[in-house]
Parts: sequence; structure tokens; C-alpha cells
Amino acid sequence: MWTLSGFADEISPDLDEQCRVLDELGVRYLEFRGAWQTNVLDLDDAQLDRVGKTLAEHGLRVSSIGSPIGKIGVADDFADHLRRFDRALHVAALLGAPYVRLFSFFLPAGDDPASHRDEVLRRMTALAERAAGHSAGHSAGHSAGHEVILLHENEKGIYGDSPARCLDIVESVGSPLLRLAWDAANFVQCGFRPHTDGYAMLRPHLEYVQIKDALLATGEVVPAGRGDGEVRETLRALRADGFDGFFSLEPHLAAAGPFGGFSGPALFAVAHAAFTQELAEEGIEYR
Repeated sequence: MWTLSGFADEISPDLDEQCRVLDELGVRYLEFRGAWQTNVLDLDDAQLDRVGKTLAEHGLRVSSIGSPIGKIGVADDFADHLRRFDRALHVAALLGAPYVRLFSFFLPAGDDPASHRDEVLRRMTALAERAAGHSAGHSAGHSAGHEVILLHENEKGIYGDSPARCLDIVESVGSPLLRLAWDAANFVQCGFRPHTDGYAMLRPHLEYVQIKDALLATGEVVPAGRGDGEVRETLRALRADGFDGFFSLEPHLAAAGPFGGFSGPALFAVAHAAFTQELAEEGIEYR
């Protein structure tokens, strides 16, 4: 059975309100990116302890740490970023998250991505090697004690913004700890039709699905199924393939930027309704 999650900081910066809205929607997991207007990696251990207790009070678990790792320039200092990655692994352990989301570094505008390939792969390999031995939390489909899995998300302006380069990353690094998070809207905003152009090549490495959609003509983000992200085709293919994992709502319906987005409670509920309608019309069960 498929499991819903979501970036609850799109609801509100206040953690209590995040949890209240998730309760109302019946969503039992969240992809934790931040609270109290503070990024997840900048929360101290006392704040993270408060997060853990609040989530437990609401019966919520963390599906993934929505980290900003890899959202620096490909020429920016990497040693310091590795220390920040260590913090992401620590946070995942504290909050019992089986996944840590990351990216493959912003490229200078106009540069040929191929000219930065070796450095990107060096960095992505280093991240995967550093994750080895770090235990993941318990979640749907994952028992405690497994190693944390890194999820590369396709994103505008990074090396892995196209299906082909996403494939290049996971195949070249060749680590079982590096898998893919699928973001249809981000592919659309880069000029791709996600299912048509990328599903077959990426499905063997696909571990996690971000839920948002976009219009090919303008790049505008819209609720799932109302854009050109081929959401319905992708859902049908995932069901046929026996996919069993998380679908994380990342609506970006009120605001969007390179380090996150916002929707508010009402628009987050719109995004939830749109996606669950897609599931219902396909007869797909979820929790």
C-alpha cells in the first residue's frame, strides 16, 4: 500500500499547526524540512528533541529529511558542506528518518553540464560513502537498523536536472545508498515530459515520489493532475511495477524558490485533495 507524506513546512512555519493540518488530512508522515522559520539542519538538538516529542504526540513519523544538501554551487567549498551533511545524517538518526534528500549542485548559468560531470560525481560519491554505516529509522516498508538511503531529487539548475543526467549520477556512483526521488514538476520546468522522457530509464532507481505538477508552457506549479507532469500515467506505471513507497506532497502553490516553497493550510489541503482524487479514480489504496 502506498504511503502519503508531505513537506509540512508548506502549511505553516509553526510545527503545531503543521501537525494539526496533517491530523485533519489523515496524513501520518511528513518530510521534515524545517520549523519555526528554521531549516532542519540549523535546528539544535534541543529543538529537534522538541520536534520529536511533538510528532510523537500526534502519531507522526518522518519519511525523509528534506535537506538542502547539494544546493550549493559546484565550485563552492565542499569540505564545509560535508560537515553540514554530517548534520543531516545526525538529524535523520534523531528523528528516525529512513531517507535524506539531496541534490547534485548548481551549475554556472550557460555552462555545458558535461564540463562539471567529474566534480559532481566526485562529490556525489563522497556523500554516498559518508552515509555508509549510518542507520535509518523505521518507516513503512523499512525496518529499523537499515542504512539511511540518500535520495537525489531532480531540480532546475543542478547537474541532475534531466532524466539522462539523473541516470548518469546513480549509475556512475553505483551505490545502493543513492537512489532517486522523482519530481515531475521539476522535470516539466526543465522542458521534459516526465513519464514519456524519463520513466523507463529511471524506474529501476526510483525510490520516492514528490507530488507536484507544472505547466510546460509557463512552468507554473499546479495541483497534481492539472499540469503536464503526466501524473496519471506515472501512477499507472508505478502500480503496474509493484511500487511500494512514499508519495510526498510538495505543493508550492503560493510561493516557490530555490530552497523551498509555501502553500498555507488551505492550498495544502487543495493539493492533498487533488492527489488523493487521482488515486481514488485509479482505485489505488493508500494510507
